[in-house]
Amino acid sequence: MKMVPSFKLFKPLALIPYAQAAIFSIAAIGITLNAQAQSIVVASTTSTEQSGLFSVLLPEFKKSSGIDVKVVALGTGQFAVKRLEVMYNDFVLVGPAADPVNVKGNDVVEALRKLAAANGPFISRGDKSGTHAAELRFWKMADLADKPGSGYKSCGCGMGPALNMAASTNGYALTDRGTWLSFKNRGELKVLVEGDKRLFNQYGVMLVNPAKHPHVKAADGQKFVDWVVSPAGQGVIASYKIGGEQLFFPNAAK
Repeated sequence: MKMVPSFKLFKPLALIPYAQAAIFSIAAIGITLNAQAQSIVVASTTSTEQSGLFSVLLPEFKKSSGIDVKVVALGTGQFAVKRLEVMYNDFVLVGPAADPVNVKGNDVVEALRKLAAANGPFISRGDKSGTHAAELRFWKMADLADKPGSGYKSCGCGMGPALNMAASTNGYALTDRGTWLSFKNRGELKVLVEGDKRLFNQYGVMLVNPAKHPHVKAADGQKFVDWVVSPAGQGVIASYKIGGEQLFFPNAAK
């Protein structure tokens, strides 16, 4: 049964297609057209889904609303009514601890210049996700959009698989911090570039326009939107940690 997103949590500069399966992800939220029980489908960026946030967020929402949520991990997208800020974290550049290209620091653009000059191994998601869009933006800032070096590889895959490739080849990769903190197969990889204000990574939530998609359960979708930006939802987001480190920082009231 086709599903139409009813709202979405997303990163800027990324596109999300229609949710086609009853799974939840943080880029967009969809609702089944034939659901007999109260349920919605959320389409999200793969990185947010892989961070594990939904495993704590969605049960709390169900306690509050009685609505089940299923997730679809996708890229981010459009076709919505109004965007509200929800939370933020940041991107980081990871690479081998030995850092043979010497990129370590807090300037992501300079790090990419060094990688290109050395033809260093770099794994790109290449999947038109929010993270991929950010990466392309940084290459453009470095004036290297069309010449990132012979070590550049595009996997056309999600954040987890891209990090697995980087770990297995001792390569470099751009990742959101949430996925990095939840990623277990690090090998020799470590965070090498962080703290650059350009690495700021905002997430938002939007309700799909019911005027354009009249079959969505807009009322139930709006309940999730309202809850995730409420003190209760924001508190759950702030409480989610891995190894004592907070993955996302709520900023709906900012």
